[in-house]
This record gives sequence, structure tokens and C-alpha cells, in this order.
Amino acid sequence: MGQTKSKAELLARLPPEPDERALFPEIRRMVAASARKLVVIDDDPTGVQTVHDVALYLNWDKATLERALRHEPQLFFLLTNSRSMPGDWAARMSREIARLLAEAAETVRIDAVIASRSDSTLRGHYPAEILALQAGLGYKCDGHLLVPAFFEGGRFTIGDTHYVATPNATSDTLVEASDTPFAQDRVFGYKTACLPAWIEEKSDGYFKKEQVASLSLELIRQGGPQAVAEKLKGISSGIPVVVNAAGYGDLAVVVLGVLIAEAAGKKLLYRTGAGFVRLRGAVEPKPLLAATEMLGEQRGKANGGLVIVGSYVPGSTAQLEKLLQVPGVQGVELAVERVVAGTAEAAGTGREIGHQLEEIVRSGGVGVLYTSRRLVTGNSAAENLAIGRRVSDALVTALQMVTTCPRFLIAKGGITSQVMAQQGLGAEKARAIGQILPGVPVWRLESGPTLRFPGIPYVVFPGNVGGPDSLAEVVKRLMPAENKDR
Repeated sequence: MGQTKSKAELLARLPPEPDERALFPEIRRMVAASARKLVVIDDDPTGVQTVHDVALYLNWDKATLERALRHEPQLFFLLTNSRSMPGDWAARMSREIARLLAEAAETVRIDAVIASRSDSTLRGHYPAEILALQAGLGYKCDGHLLVPAFFEGGRFTIGDTHYVATPNATSDTLVEASDTPFAQDRVFGYKTACLPAWIEEKSDGYFKKEQVASLSLELIRQGGPQAVAEKLKGISSGIPVVVNAAGYGDLAVVVLGVLIAEAAGKKLLYRTGAGFVRLRGAVEPKPLLAATEMLGEQRGKANGGLVIVGSYVPGSTAQLEKLLQVPGVQGVELAVERVVAGTAEAAGTGREIGHQLEEIVRSGGVGVLYTSRRLVTGNSAAENLAIGRRVSDALVTALQMVTTCPRFLIAKGGITSQVMAQQGLGAEKARAIGQILPGVPVWRLESGPTLRFPGIPYVVFPGNVGGPDSLAEVVKRLMPAENKDR
């Protein structure tokens, strides 16, 4: 861990944060007046961390996009899981989505604006996906906003540098994102948290740091929406624009400035964390979900629950260790080394584990399927992604062996969450109903020709969110009362 800084000290000489509540009615009015739908293309399924009552599409074609543009309210999500793919695959998918979306928008005569939602700790296929979206749309945008701030997770951008709060999201102590384990990611690692330099690094010099524009906190807090709009009106040639933000009041000013600039004809794309999406989509905050609200008709059932932990970041491992100490919880380990070996013995691993999970759920316990914690790596980013896909396949096989409807299912890790919903449970469309903890969304799986277990709460628990006790806290809230002390 690198040198720490105080958030309060970093912000001490700045004007106070604007009041989001005072600005929100104007955001809602301008979003409605624009009549443009916000389409959030999410590279893993955790981008609904801040919204509620929003549709999520795990599969789509032009007809699906036409229906979504006609019938969904001001925003909807397309979940690509592209963070699990090689960069060229992710780019091809982004280009095709943009092409289909442009065709659908023309057919139904409803305009759309695209947010490429990605990781608030700077992992993902950037700028490949933004450039591919632009190519698919068929025109060059004036610029794209880079907005990684995500306050529920303790991610702030101050002075063009991206910070992560430590030891938890509410701490005043910040460390540069480049000094966290996220920057050591085997596929998406990086060396600097200074975003103009990070953009140059990730683009291999396609964008030079001197080209990058910035919306500073001074501009946002002193000049307000009009100053932001004027800065954006001067953006051209598709350049990146770093957005500084230390709170939702800052993002509210930026969103209003964006709406003003777009109304004046500026064409922008967004590469964002989850916080910007809520405000750009004019979604009001909602209190955390109560267990009764999530469980619905599952409340009276004695079946146990399921937790699947694919994320291997240190925070996830700490949460797993705490969860396995909860009475009524039984852990089942998937040995990654066996899966990666690809032997005949390994091929049966998922089925064997699935039968164990079935017994646990049927008996009323909580089964926790988790990958072994020793990191297994290949010799390249492509090999590492292939290892991840092989492990995901084994987890899917295990989940498919469970036939007793669980009381709830928690998937820990963004890629894990989408693969389990789509391949393990057969979901093609879901709905985000809210959050169980800050930054931890809950879905209802709505449709799919082979959909299993509709109606249960499906908790999408990001790998990089929460303190050591957070996962255990969620499980205890959803367990039957009679099972909590057994």
C-alpha cells in the first residue's frame, strides 16, 4: 500500500460540495425533455449498484433493442460480460451493439445516448470499447467522459487522480488506485492513477496526456452547470474528458452541464462507474432493501441458500473467511488447479460439487461454493482469461446440478454473477430492484426459455465492495430465522 492522503485535506481549500437534492429536479426535467434513452452497456453486471426498478438484458438482438427503446423508461442496461473476454472480442461486441442500437433507434425514431459502464478501480477494456462503440455508431463523437467515481465503494477522483478509500469505503484515508491490489490485476493492471497519464498508458499512446481535457472540482463547484457546459461545448475530435468528483453533488452539476451541452448539439459518449449512471438516468436514491421486500414468497420456505464466490481479490477472501464461520453455513471448495489441468478427473469436479450443494440446500443450510484461493495464472493476458472461463464453466456445471430452489442466491464477483445468472440459471432478462448494502445490488430474474428459480433474490456482490463482515451480514439477513443459530 502506497502513501495515504486525507480526503478532508484534499478538499479543504475547495468550495463546499453542491447539494444533489436541490439539483435533482432540474436533472429529471432535462432528461425527460431530451426524450433520449440512456443505454448502459455494462462490461460486468455490477453497474446497477446505484439504481432500482431498471431492466437488464443479458441477450439482445435488433428486435429486443427496438422493444426496449419503445417501452423501457429513461434507461436500461445491456450486460456484455466483456471484461471476461480478450480485448478484440470485447471490441467486436461493442461495435456490433452500437450498430444494432443505431439501427433500432432509427427504426423506432427514439434517440439514445450510450454509457460504457466499467470498473471504478480502472479495470476493463479501455479505450478499445469506447473506440469500437464510436465506430459502430458510424460517426465520430466530440469526446467521451471518463467518470470512474463510485462513492458507495469509496472511489473518488480529485485533482485528476483516482483514489480508493481505505480500510473501508467510509474512511477519510485515501490511497491512489495504482497503489491497490486492483492495479496489479493480471489482465488489466496499470502503473498510475493520474488519469491523463493512465489514459496515455492504457491507449498505448493513442491519446497523449496533454490532449486530455478535465472538469476540475474548482470548475464544477465554482462555475456550476453552465461552466461545465461551456467547457464541453469546446470539446472536439473525440478526446477524453476526465471528470473529477468527490460526491454526488459534484456529479449532479456535471450531469446538468452534460445535458445542456448535448441539447446544444454536442455528441458525447460516457465511460463511467455506477454513480454517474444513476444521475444521468434521473434515478432517485432508494433506501436499502429490507429482507421481507427481497424474499417475497420465499420467506415461508425452509430451503437453504446458495453463495458462489468466484472473486479472488484479497477483500473477497477476507469476506469468505468470515462467512464460513457463520452457523448453518457449509463451504465447498472448487480446486482451481484440478479444473485448469483439464483431465478426465477434473471434468467431473463441477458435477461432484453440485451434488454436495444440492444436499446442503435441500437440508436447509447455506452452501458456499468457492474457488481455491491460490491464484493460478498463465503466461499472457489471453491465457489468464481462458483460465477464468474454464473455472466459470465448472461453477456453472455445479450450479446446474442444484435442483432444489434455494431461498436466495448470492454471486460474489462481477464476472461470476453474470455467468451464473445467464448460463447457470438461464436468465435472458432481469430487473434490478435495489441494493441490500451500499453498492450491492439485488435482481429478480424475469425471463428466459430455460429460466430456473424465478422470483428468488439474486444478489450481485461485487468483488471489490464491502468490508470483511459484509458478505456474512447479507447471508444472515436472508437466512431463515430458525437456521441462524444451528
